[in-house]
Amino acid sequence: MATTAAPAAHPPLEGSARILGTIALSAATFMNVLDSSIANVSLPAISGDLGVSSTQGTWVITSFAVANAIAVPLTGWLTQRFGQVRLFMLSILLFVVSSWLCGLAPNMTTLILFRAIQGFVAGPMIPLSQTLLLASYPRAMAGVAMAMWAMTTLVAPVMGPLLGGWITDNISWPWIFYINIPVGVLAASITWSIYRKRDTEIKRLPIDSIGLALLVLWVGAMQLMLDKGKELDWFHSPQIVAMAVVAVVGFAFFIIWELTDKHPVVDLSLFKRRNFWSGAVATAVAYGLFFGNVVLLPLWLQQYMGYTATQAGMVLAPVGAFAIVLSPLVGMTVAKVDPRRYATFSFAVFALVLWMRSNFNTQADFGTIMVPTIIQGVAMAFFFIPLVTLTLSGLTPDRIPAASGLSNFLRITAGAIGTSVVTTLWDNRATLHHAQLAESINPGNATAMATMNSLSSSGLSTDQVLGQINRLIDQQAFMLASNDIFYASAVLFIFLIPLVWLARPQMGGAGADAAAGAH
Repeated sequence: MATTAAPAAHPPLEGSARILGTIALSAATFMNVLDSSIANVSLPAISGDLGVSSTQGTWVITSFAVANAIAVPLTGWLTQRFGQVRLFMLSILLFVVSSWLCGLAPNMTTLILFRAIQGFVAGPMIPLSQTLLLASYPRAMAGVAMAMWAMTTLVAPVMGPLLGGWITDNISWPWIFYINIPVGVLAASITWSIYRKRDTEIKRLPIDSIGLALLVLWVGAMQLMLDKGKELDWFHSPQIVAMAVVAVVGFAFFIIWELTDKHPVVDLSLFKRRNFWSGAVATAVAYGLFFGNVVLLPLWLQQYMGYTATQAGMVLAPVGAFAIVLSPLVGMTVAKVDPRRYATFSFAVFALVLWMRSNFNTQADFGTIMVPTIIQGVAMAFFFIPLVTLTLSGLTPDRIPAASGLSNFLRITAGAIGTSVVTTLWDNRATLHHAQLAESINPGNATAMATMNSLSSSGLSTDQVLGQINRLIDQQAFMLASNDIFYASAVLFIFLIPLVWLARPQMGGAGADAAAGAH
């Protein structure tokens, strides 16, 4: 692939233009990431209002995720067809229009369709905001640029449930989509005024329609399998087996086609680079573990610890505190310190946090649950910036959008897989623990008998006593299942550390390499 000359012609931005550019790009990223989590706590309200079950309601989240995952790796190819700035502007404006349509949706079918469109047009936004931000800063300040970018991606997922819950409770659910309109219009206006003369060269590439069709086929089949798996009892269902076969066969054909096509829609040759594949795979697996546990914690708190959606959101909120404070420090020093050391530290802290959670019991109070969440902010600050630096290290400017798109695709897909695997394992482990705990309720267990006698003497019937005992066993079983998953995740984070050390960053310029597009 020929290196485009366009990025080299533009020097880094300076003064107020750089500050405004950073704010506009960060606002667009924030709006995009926020939308992946803002609907989570609003699902009961949306499902109730549109007259569908909560299971059908989850498609509001997954339709966005599937379409987004398909669009993200197309960024490199689309950039060459339209130019970085034009594509970024188009992505923001179409996102604003689709957000408006989501708010107006009269029924669940149209809402899911508009959410899928919203997810698809949002695809190029995150990789391109990363690329444009790197090009706005001098080579030596690449780490600072990444810190600014990482802060928005760290804070938005935490803000989503809090903001979504507040809007749903105090206004109405369509406003979780309408709030994107002013943010998007403002971000687009500032971006166009600053970046319109800094666009990249356009190449009239043919459309790889077969590659695109295969991508849609295998990602769609895999996501459907993950979404419907638990509901249909996984591989005991012919439907799930069929989707798994389509996903695997589609993926195999996709790989073969993309490696042999002259103008592939996804640049798989990036995997020839050791820094890219080790960094991208480490980021994806770690993010899958992290995201699965982020979904699990509020589920456990709301279903078995009596927390409301707002209280569960408050437990998760402090995760951004340390991340916001430490991210600029990581950004400023990542060019001087081996990024592999920072990533190792991040994984070690994640392991510590999950180990602390694996020691929770049903008596854990708000403060006890909050402590690991606060510490997790430290891990998050040292997570994105060093790993993005490693992944993009040594790439030429024209390949950064494709590399960023592909690594973000792996991260988003791993998040979906992590969520599905964690929630399925949680249910399975809880069933096992429930059976083991129920076996211990017998006349030989003095504590169980004393508890049953105490409940009977308070006026409860035999059925009510057994119901109460079953609820206590349920609470204990899901607590133990949560502990199992937290502990296993902690161990996996430790095992991920050697993967980071397979990368070979150029010392003293690791951060700058990622910013090759700045010249």
